[in-house]
Amino acid sequence: MAENKSKASNFVDYVIHVARVTKVTKGGKTFSFSALVVSGDQQGHVGVGLGKSREVSLAIAKATNQARKNLINITLRGTTVPYDVRGQHGASRVVIRPAYKGTGVIAGGAVRKVMEAAGVKDVLTKSLGSSNPKNVAKATLNAFAQLRSAADLAKLRGKTIAELVGSR
Repeated sequence: MAENKSKASNFVDYVIHVARVTKVTKGGKTFSFSALVVSGDQQGHVGVGLGKSREVSLAIAKATNQARKNLINITLRGTTVPYDVRGQHGASRVVIRPAYKGTGVIAGGAVRKVMEAAGVKDVLTKSLGSSNPKNVAKATLNAFAQLRSAADLAKLRGKTIAELVGSR
């Protein structure tokens, strides 16, 4: 537990989207807020959370806690992803491609915030389909979840890394 508390100070949080939601009842309209937050340590751990409350600050706080509970570990190769990967959530699709050092983060909207929170510095991305920020962020996490390191792939196949790569 102490390890998580020391890591908590290293996290960066980005608010992706805040929406005002209206519930219409017999007595009138009730307003509340929904916040989408991405949290990460810029070392390959990132999570997305959704929080709802009657106040914006409480919604953001709830979303931040949710994001930190839902962290996933991402396999990186230096400052980029190891290979092309595609993710999908709902009608949103995201294509992520590795890039040479110095390229920067070529991404927009929710994908850019997720990349920055994860610590990816050089990447090419394309968001296709729906531009709903919640679905785009989850599609990005879905793509990240598909990434595997060479060691993981070798272990899954019961081979060594040298056998997997092949000597030329």
